[in-house]
Amino acid sequence: MRRMFFITTALFMITPALAASAPPVALTHVRIVDGTGAPPIEDATLVMQGDHILAVGKDVAIPKDAKVLDRSGDTALPGIISDHSHVGQYEGVTTGSQFYTRANIMAALGQYRRYGVTTVTALGNNVPDVFDPLRKEAHAGKTPADLFGVDQGIGVPNGAPPVNVAPNQLFRPKTANEAREAVDTMADEGTDLVKIWVDDFDGTLPVKMNPDIIAAVVEESHKRKLRVAAHIHDLEDAQHVVAAGVDILAHGVRDKPVTPELVAALKSRGIWYIATLQLDEATTAWADRAPWTQTPFAIAGLSSPLQKQINDPAWQAQHKAGKQADFAHSSLEMNLQNLKTLHDAGVKIGFGTDSGATPLRVPGVAEHRELALTVQAGLAPLQTIHVATQNAADLLNLSDRGVLAPGKRADVLVVAGNPAANIANADKIIETWENGVAISPPVLQK
Repeated sequence: MRRMFFITTALFMITPALAASAPPVALTHVRIVDGTGAPPIEDATLVMQGDHILAVGKDVAIPKDAKVLDRSGDTALPGIISDHSHVGQYEGVTTGSQFYTRANIMAALGQYRRYGVTTVTALGNNVPDVFDPLRKEAHAGKTPADLFGVDQGIGVPNGAPPVNVAPNQLFRPKTANEAREAVDTMADEGTDLVKIWVDDFDGTLPVKMNPDIIAAVVEESHKRKLRVAAHIHDLEDAQHVVAAGVDILAHGVRDKPVTPELVAALKSRGIWYIATLQLDEATTAWADRAPWTQTPFAIAGLSSPLQKQINDPAWQAQHKAGKQADFAHSSLEMNLQNLKTLHDAGVKIGFGTDSGATPLRVPGVAEHRELALTVQAGLAPLQTIHVATQNAADLLNLSDRGVLAPGKRADVLVVAGNPAANIANADKIIETWENGVAISPPVLQK
């Protein structure tokens, strides 16, 4: 580990501007998991220059001026891509609109990148005046990770989402015309997607989204060449929004097994499905002191206030049992089952966790847990990596990333061991190359 730390620390201060003019970098004797789902290529070479990959594979010619880094026994895979996260929603253990600041978002993007997440989709509750300039900077390589997302999003008056956000972070239209106006505003701002919150959060809210609002949002979004992602929990709501024409289910179905009819509709219409398994796991895992929460890898991602909270016996007792905990446990079990059913049926599966929406859904840590849970659901490690890389890029219509191939972005996660054989090795981060810049992994406390 001393070799790893020295090299990554030495490269930490390289900036995107310097990387663009820097000599090529060759990772040699490295195992390649290219993101396509193909078997690993052993003892291979990956050559990067600036922000893109020059060559990858066996018998690759190494440029004479290349900086050569021996990665014997290590694996290079594409940077992880999140299709469903949030930024600027909290600080420490407190949520609130006052925390939607550039500094908080930049800090979160830095943590995502340290954990190998190189592209982040902030799926709603964003303040356009802050989010839109940051998104442009991110696309230009001026932020720690690339950033996409939904500007405000569309919720329900006196309903979902039950979060403390400012009026400029969310629309709550009362009529179909107001819903269309909200979509048009978001389209004019340059939003990547439109998000709707449909359900009543296990009956804790008085109403669900009006079907007329859903129909108006979908119609206007498609008119403006935008796709709609729907927050759902129950099978009934999933069926409803699919029938209304949404393009992405932003969460898994978690109350009942998916029906053959829903499976067929998702597959035939190419609707994307993001399970967000970690959402429900995070509800109780920290209170339960699940083994993974006690690892240095997970602890490294926690703020001091969050560490203090989750180590408080009174807090643990309050959150490890009761109705909310039971709901989370049953939701996770059904989510795991439905993910396997849908994947086996050939439905398009994206990758996301709802990280950053609450303090317990820890940026970066959540994505690595999603990898582990996806394997627990029954997908093979190679299939799981494919979902978190190429599939996740495809959901965002990004053809420049998600696979390791010549001409693609130099977004590369280097880990010790072989995650294609054991997904836990994805947590053994040596370095993350984002847009050709090498960044040290999380600092692990012994």
